[in-house]
Order: sequence, then C-alpha cells, then structure tokens
Amino acid sequence: MIKTNSELIYGLHDRPPWRESILVATQHVLAVFVGMVTPPLLICKAIGLNPADTAFMISMSLFISGIGTLVQTNRLGGIGSGLLSIQGTSFTFVGPIIAAVHAGVASGKTVREALATVFGVCMAGAFVAILLGFFIGHTRRIFTPLVTGTVIMLIGLTLIQVGIISAGGGYGAKFDGSFGSGENLFLAGIVVVVILVLNSSRFAFLRMTSIVAGLAAGYIAGFFLHRVDLGSLGSLSIITVPQPLRYGLGFRPSLLIPFVFMYLMTVMESVGDLTATSMLSNEPISGPVYFRRLQGGVMADGFNSILAACFNSFPSTTYAQNNGVIQLTGVGSRYVGSIVGVMLVILGLIPAVGALVEALPQAALGGATILMFSMVAVAGVRILAGAKLNRRSSLILGVSLALGLGVTFEPGILAHLPSLLRDVLSSGIASGGMCALILNLILPGDRSDQDQTAH
Repeated sequence: MIKTNSELIYGLHDRPPWRESILVATQHVLAVFVGMVTPPLLICKAIGLNPADTAFMISMSLFISGIGTLVQTNRLGGIGSGLLSIQGTSFTFVGPIIAAVHAGVASGKTVREALATVFGVCMAGAFVAILLGFFIGHTRRIFTPLVTGTVIMLIGLTLIQVGIISAGGGYGAKFDGSFGSGENLFLAGIVVVVILVLNSSRFAFLRMTSIVAGLAAGYIAGFFLHRVDLGSLGSLSIITVPQPLRYGLGFRPSLLIPFVFMYLMTVMESVGDLTATSMLSNEPISGPVYFRRLQGGVMADGFNSILAACFNSFPSTTYAQNNGVIQLTGVGSRYVGSIVGVMLVILGLIPAVGALVEALPQAALGGATILMFSMVAVAGVRILAGAKLNRRSSLILGVSLALGLGVTFEPGILAHLPSLLRDVLSSGIASGGMCALILNLILPGDRSDQDQTAH
C-alpha cells in the first residue's frame, strides 16, 4: 500500500520557485522520456516503416504526450485530474497494433493504409474510455485483481517476444541473415548490463535514469560499430510541423473489440496511477473530490487518445513513473506538471529528437525492452499476489494464460476461423484477457479473491 507523503515540500496548488520547478520538471521528463518514445519506435520498426516516418511518429508521440499532460494537469472543462499526472503513449497497445498492421498488410493493404485503419480503430475505441469515466466507481466490481493481474502479466509476457526480436536485430535482420549476430547480441548485452548495474545502485537518481543511461551506452557502442546513421540530421527542417491525419483514417469493425478491451484495461491502470498520485500529493483518496479527479483523469485518457489518433500517434494513458519522482523530490505541484507538458511539446517539435531516437540500433532497444517488459509481467504477478488464488481463480488464470500465450506464439491456429473471430482473437493480450473476464463472471465457486485489493 502506498503511504501518504508526509515529507511533501510543495503541495498540489503550491507554486515552487521557477528554478526549482524547472529542475523537478526535468527529472519528470527524464523518468518518462524512454517510455514515451519506445512504443512508437517498436511499432514502426516492427512494421517496417521508413526512417523519416518513424522519426515523425516519435516526434508526434512526444508532442501529443505534452498536450495530453497539459490537459491532464490543468483540468480543462472537467477533462483531466488536476493532479501532477503525466500523459504518455501506452505500452498496452503495442502488440495489438503490430498484429493489426501485419494482418492488414497480409490482406493486401500497404503499411500506410493499415496504419490508417489502426488510427481509426484507436479513435473509435477511445470513446469507451470517455464513457467509462462516468461509471468509474462501478468498474472495479468487474475488473478484479484476478482479471487485471492476468492481463498485465499477459502484456509483459507477450511483449517479451517483441523485445527478443529487437535484441536479435529486428524483423529486417531475419531477412538479411544477421538476426542474432554477435554484434546484435553485444549491443543488447551492453544495455542490459548498464541498466542492471545502475538499477542496483543505492542512489535514487541512478536508478531513475538507468534505462536512459543503458540506451545511451548502446547508442555509443552502436556508433563505434558503425550501426548509427546520423546522415539525415543535416537535411532536417527547423521544426516538425504536426500534420493531422497524415496517413488517413480507416476503420475495420472486427478490430474494435480487442482494442476496446485494451482501453478498459488502461482505464483500470490509470485509476491506480491517479490514486497513487493523489495520495502522494496529500490529496483525498475517497469522497467526491477524489472521484471527480478519477473521472476527469480517465476521460482525459480517452480525449488524449482521440487527439493522438488525429495527429498520427498511438493511444495515450496516465503514466506511473512520475509518482516515484513526486516521492523523491517532495514536489506534487500541478504547475510543475504544466512545465513538463510544455517541455514535451517542445521536444516533439524538434525534428532532431525524433531522428536521434530513430537512429538507435534496434538491438540496443531490444536490450532495454526485454527488461522493461519483464518488469511489466512481474507487476502482474504482484497484483495476482493480492488475490486469493484458490482452485477457481487458479483455473481462470491458467486457461487465460494458455490462450493468450498460445495465440501469440502460434497465430496460425486462428487461420481457418472467420475473419471477425480471427481479428478479435489475434491479440494474445485481448484473447487471454477477455477469457479471464468472461470466466470470472460465469464460473461458479469461491469469489473471495474479488474482495482483495492490489497493493
């Protein structure tokens, strides 16, 4: 259980001095930067998008994360929590988006056309998050620790496959014969070692920046191995101009169901993150003010995801990383959150930022994502530890994991199903998660796990 932060220096409505605000805001940006750029980078490399488009989508991810953070912290028209909550691109959708694009390409579409369909489905599904904001108090009865723990565990386990492929050199390396080469494994290994060493440090700042430092080490090593191409930097424009609907907007009804389920899960994740932020800011975690903030925060997730789809980015969610920064710095001021939003917008408008991230060797990215996704799986285990794993819940967990991991590792098993069912079940996260949800609703037996809460 997260304890109230009794050492808070600046509360929610305090205005720290300008210099201190900039320093704390910079720490927040460092804590969330890798998490924001990794999902679009992974998706773009997995679907074979060209470097220019990849850099553009990374820039848009930062830009929309900044706009979303400003909406979240300032509570515009009832949308937003009004807390120091950072908004960013969600990891939850990485697997389903990659699967959806690959399915679209297999059906004869170009990558850009498949992306247009993904953006349309993401936009439509985001309205579910907005709607759920009005009924947020009732959703916990359906999404118990058993269901949420299973889904979060599946997110981590299924994405480890994406991380391993990146560590080996990526999908492209499978075609040119360099997959799993010594160079690729060396780059991935350097990143893993640096992250593990720094994350084991006694100093909080080193732990917080371990992933950034690990990727930087991989970047430097890749440069000396001639694996970093920075030739495009000289031809970049001064500013990245946001282009709404650059790839168009399509729709495929059969893809909507798994994406809606993903939104349901991010809503529950955001509820936990917002509760932690409120508690660490010495704000109420019960009563009308608390639920008004939850409602606004969840609606902001949906609103910002619609905005993201319009500006060629992927669904947005409330981040948890900044809660550690609040606890370490003792600053819970929402005005610092506004500064973070402005910083992210500026980073998103600088083309060199996206280009530098895009140039990161994929093997180095894989080294970091293996660790990141494995920790997501562990987070799911921790949630499940808060549920009573009796015979009934163990059965639900086992069947859900088997289905989710099964269709992930052997998607060909769905080949002869009707296209509607194939699209719905193609994401291991969605298929396993929906299995857990349905079985939890219909199976008889001891439901005492639903009275437990995740810590």
